[in-house]
Amino acid sequence: MDDKLKIKISIADRVYPLTVSYDQEEALRIASKKIDVMIKEFEQNYAVRDKQDVLAMCALQFASQVEQGKLDQSFELLNAINQLKEMDQNLESML
Repeated sequence: MDDKLKIKISIADRVYPLTVSYDQEEALRIASKKIDVMIKEFEQNYAVRDKQDVLAMCALQFASQVEQGKLDQSFELLNAINQLKEMDQNLESML
């Protein structure tokens, strides 16, 4: 059985045919909708003449969210490691 699905995704009034696995379809459709919502917000809030500028701002927004998420995870991991070290030191002092 073929595990690929042919879908069409619309972004910024353009249709993009894609061949994806079944487990990717929903995420791609959700991402497409998020992009279109963000495009509308940028167009309403800023004097943007070119779709390419709007798409560039969307790409920057999404990329910065990904990078901020990585930074947040790194901070949380570092915090957890420090807490574990502190707990280890407390246990060592009790033994």
